[in-house]
Amino acid sequence: MVRVIPLDDSTNPAPQRRRVGLPEWQCQVPDHFDELAFAEIADLFEGV
Repeated sequence: MVRVIPLDDSTNPAPQRRRVGLPEWQCQVPDHFDELAFAEIADLFEGV
């Protein structure tokens, strides 16, 4: 059997959220990122 009771927010503070990824200064994405290797990827889908 299980007993379901509400959690007391004062005794269990919410865990801190962690950001995943690199700092903005450590990684740069070019403006034309969406167009990089477009032809090669299209060929893979079209079977050329």
